[in-house]
This record gives sequence, structure tokens and C-alpha cells, in this order.
Amino acid sequence: MSFKRVLNIIFYREPNDRIDLFKIFPRLKRFFKRRRLHFLIRTIGDLVFAFIILVGLFGPQDPGRNCILFLSWGLWWPTVVLSWFFVGRMWCGFCPFPGAGRIVQRLGLTFNLPIPPALRRYGIHWSVALLALIIWIEESTGIKESPRGTALLLLAILSGATFSAVFFPKQAWCRYLCPMGRLIGVASTLSLTEFRPDHEKCRTCKTFACKRGAEGIPGCPVYLGAFNVRNNLDCLVCGHCIELCDKDSPQLNLRNPFTELITNKGRFITCSYIIPFLMGSQLTRFFEDGGLAIHARYASAWPGQMIIYSAVMVAGFLYAHSFIRFGANLFGITEDELFGKFSPMVPIFVPMAFAGELAYRLGYAFTSAQDFLPTMGRQFGIGCLEELGFHVPTWAYPAIDLPVMTIGTIAGLFVLHEFVNEDFEGLVSVSRYRAIQVLILLMACSYLFLMGTTWRI
Repeated sequence: MSFKRVLNIIFYREPNDRIDLFKIFPRLKRFFKRRRLHFLIRTIGDLVFAFIILVGLFGPQDPGRNCILFLSWGLWWPTVVLSWFFVGRMWCGFCPFPGAGRIVQRLGLTFNLPIPPALRRYGIHWSVALLALIIWIEESTGIKESPRGTALLLLAILSGATFSAVFFPKQAWCRYLCPMGRLIGVASTLSLTEFRPDHEKCRTCKTFACKRGAEGIPGCPVYLGAFNVRNNLDCLVCGHCIELCDKDSPQLNLRNPFTELITNKGRFITCSYIIPFLMGSQLTRFFEDGGLAIHARYASAWPGQMIIYSAVMVAGFLYAHSFIRFGANLFGITEDELFGKFSPMVPIFVPMAFAGELAYRLGYAFTSAQDFLPTMGRQFGIGCLEELGFHVPTWAYPAIDLPVMTIGTIAGLFVLHEFVNEDFEGLVSVSRYRAIQVLILLMACSYLFLMGTTWRI
């Protein structure tokens, strides 16, 4: 594998080229195929997760004396966000939320009911609603300063996954209802890697063991099977199919990160729902965390603050949605004879949306990391740790936000360029092309302006 070829793939000179990392790194494939290490990592994650919940529920409730706040909001969540850009949904293969459900199913304490058609059809709506609820709770209730509140939120998600496992086989929660999984799936369309089968090999398969399972080995936990995977939205990259496939079909490919965005063109309802909401919630979070915050300024009691915050979040969503609608009208093409209706502005704004999420989470991580070791020292009586606090300089925040948002904006402009000059060449006028570019830059300026209010320089 030459370095030049890697650069060509990543920077889109060879958009249809892939590098199968399983061939380059055979140990990586063995890691997925031999489940022991995978199981060990997942078990450690489950134990850490249980520790966070127990310490949150029964440990000190003073934020300055309980380290689980940083572990949850300042370390775990930003790490998950960073993973989206490199390994897609692979984190979902190690997620601790289905852990208790797997134990319940192994004990036979499940009804194994068929998946209801309503869940298949409307799961996307419910999962996005749950994501909205989680972000609303996170930002309007001060839960990031409450160890017990944080633990209860995690416990609520864990309970949802567990109850789902009691009623339905495998991991119905992960496929249809998990709000984080839905978010990670959309983010993974921008990933440098993809998990795909060799469809030519799959055509000769007679058993479809990757989906059904075989010889006591369970099949795909989210009812897909490798042969059905054509994008990064639903596959957990858990590796079950590698052990089951006798055709050596599954591949973990290095690819250009924009390939899926350009191919999908925002035609999946998951992306169309998540992106405007995520962007609106981010603008709201920067607005309320900075000097423009009004929920604390105009309401002293928490019910009033929550109402005001809700109104601002709705306004943020409508603001982001208006950019997407107006941009689509300028683009002028929202239906293709091959794959039907699509939303051209959704894939254009995907990089900016997840750049905004990364900037927000990293900003919180930097802020909360300053007092993590002293907090741990106070909690567990380790005096030497109490002296290890540090101060993050104010210039560090724009030093993070500006490059991240610049990259997200350039990426969005690149996707637009590919649409106008490749996929829909000659169908979008130069004036409309320039107008959409201005629209993208205006959204980037909106982000940077609101981010600037949080820097406090």
C-alpha cells in the first residue's frame, strides 16, 4: 500500500477506490473474528459504565467532589464524537447500553416477539424525538453539574435497551430506537472507513449465515447481515458476520470521507431529520452558553428557564431548517429519476453539523478537564491529586473552534462543488451556485459568531 494511493483516496482523486484494511492488517480481522478480545473490551466498558452509574447515584452530589461528570460528559462523549470521523459506528459494537439486555437474553428471559411494523416504520421518528429530549435535558436542566441526574439519564437509556431486549430478539433498540445510534449513524456517513461486503461473493451465498446465524453463533444483532450493508447508517461494525461468513466477504475499507455523502445525496430520512435538528441545537447551545444567554437572565426558577430554553431551541431548529430549504430551492433539483427525491443541502451541511458538535464537545472537555484530578483527589481522599489542577488558556478555545469549523465549511463547499460540477453538471447556474456558497458561508459565520460569545477573551 503506497502513501500516494492513500492520499489519492482521501483527497478524492480516485473516488471509487478503496483499500481493504483487513488485507493490509490481518490482525485487525482476527480481532473481529476471534471474539475474546472484543468481548474483554466490551466487558471492561460495561464495568466502567456500571461504576459511573453507581457512583453517580450514591456518591457525593457536589460537582467538585464527583469525577463521573468529567468521565461522562468531558471524556466519554467527546471520545465518541471523535471516533465518528475515523471508525464510523464501530463504537456501537462496544456500546455498554445493550450489555444488560444481552445477559437477559442469554438467560432466556425474553418473549422474542416479532418486530412490530410500527417500530420498523416510525422508529426513526421516535429515536430523533429521544435525541431531542436528551439534548434538551442536558442543556436546560443543568444535568452536567448533577452526578445523580447524569446517572439517571444513563440508567434511563440502559433501561430502554434492556426492556427492548426483553420483548424483542437481538438488539432492536440499537436498530430502531437508540438516539445515540441514530446520531452516530448519520455522522458515520462522513467516516474515513466503511464496513462493506464483497457483493460479488455474496451473490453465491446460499445460507445467509451472517444474518441468520449458524452452529450456535448468533447472526447480525441488528437484523441486517453483511450482504445488506450499503451505507454506514445502521451497521454496528460489531464483526459478527466475519466469523459466520464462509465466503470471506466482509471488508473494512479505507475510503474518501465524502464518497457516501455524495452518493446518498441526503435521500435517507435519517439524515434529513437529524441534520437540521442537530445544527439548530448546536446554535442554541452556543447561544445559551455564551454571553447572549437569556434562559438564566429572564427566568430565575428552573421551570421558566426550561421553557425559555425550549423556545430558543425551536428557533434554532427553524433557523437551520430555513437554510436547508432555501438552499434546496436555489439548487433547483430535488428529485432524480434513478433514486427519487433527495435533499441536496443535507449532505452539504453534514460536515459543518458534525464539526460544530466536535467543537462544542471538545470545548466542554477542555473546560472540565482542568479540575478533574483535584476532583478525583477530593472524592477518594488522595491528597496529591488535589494539587494537580491546571488552567486552559482562553486562546485555546478559538484555536480549536476556528480550524474545526473552517474544515467543516470547506468540506461542505467541496460537496457542493462535486454536485454542481460532476453529478449535476450544467443543471445548476453559476449565479445559483454562488448564492448557495454564500448561504454556506453565512451559516459558518453564524456558528463562529455564537462560538465567539463563549470564548470570553
